Amino acid sequence: MYSLGVDIGGTKCAVVLGKGELTENTEGFIIDKIKFPTKVERGYEKIIAEIIEKGNDILERNNLSKSDLIGVGVSCGGPLNSKTGTIHCPPNLPDWDNVPLVKILSDHFGVRCVLHNDANACAVGEWRFGAGRGYNNMVFLTFGTGMGAGLILDGKLYSGTNDGAGEVGHIRLAENGPVGYGKMGSFEGFCSGGGIRNLAILTAKEYLENNKKSKLFETENDLEGLDAKGVAEAMYEGDAFAIEVYKKCAEYLGRGLSVIIDILNPEAIVIGSIYERNQEFFNPLIERVINEETLCCNSEVCKILPAQLGDSIGDYAALGVLF
Repeated sequence: MYSLGVDIGGTKCAVVLGKGELTENTEGFIIDKIKFPTKVERGYEKIIAEIIEKGNDILERNNLSKSDLIGVGVSCGGPLNSKTGTIHCPPNLPDWDNVPLVKILSDHFGVRCVLHNDANACAVGEWRFGAGRGYNNMVFLTFGTGMGAGLILDGKLYSGTNDGAGEVGHIRLAENGPVGYGKMGSFEGFCSGGGIRNLAILTAKEYLENNKKSKLFETENDLEGLDAKGVAEAMYEGDAFAIEVYKKCAEYLGRGLSVIIDILNPEAIVIGSIYERNQEFFNPLIERVINEETLCCNSEVCKILPAQLGDSIGDYAALGVLF
């Protein structure tokens, strides 16, 4: 059993080859991978042509043919329609308007093709291959460039009526605050790479007004250079400003998690990227908020876990949607 996975992003794409049936032991499941820059400016037709070309190449260099495949799985940023297999102009793929990607790939490779947005696909990846294994009700949070969620409910991916389920980043957690997902005070505004940057800028302006200092800035002209990574590094070096920014992020992460815990009652919430790298800092802070905000019968049965797949999550996500 061989399968192809296609991970489509605004910066890079990857085609991966998987071998064997899905089991608890993932060692050796991914046997080959080809990456290439997306170059969105060239348009979707050329990008899809290169995806097909790389798919053919990866089969050929492993002495395989299309007849050896059981399917093609695709992970791509939304909006998209997983039921019709079409992509509808994601922000990072601006000319992909109503592109019938599933039909194109199915017609070429002669096998079924499954398409899901990247948050849903990553949820499946962590559920099938990573930290979510063994759980029947699991939520995956991206917590990277943005804040999105994939929902595994009663042992199945739940994508909603039109693939809109899991848009937790749009939830407003405060009347005021950094803007994320086009909404002031949103979950994504407080808890994402872009959100932390915006939160840092707002906090830095307050510092400057009160004549407080930080190693990260001296004047307002320095604020454009702030980013989530730099603030995290300063936090670990003991910078009071950076600690304040990440404490506020952690507080709102706890609030967002509390909403999810009480509405969905999951067994586990698996969080990637920024949480995964800074969990020792986040954990005591979010645990306090969760204990204050949630029904104890719900929080007691829910584990907060770091994602396990790391940089390979896109590969497993693309393949995982097939199973």
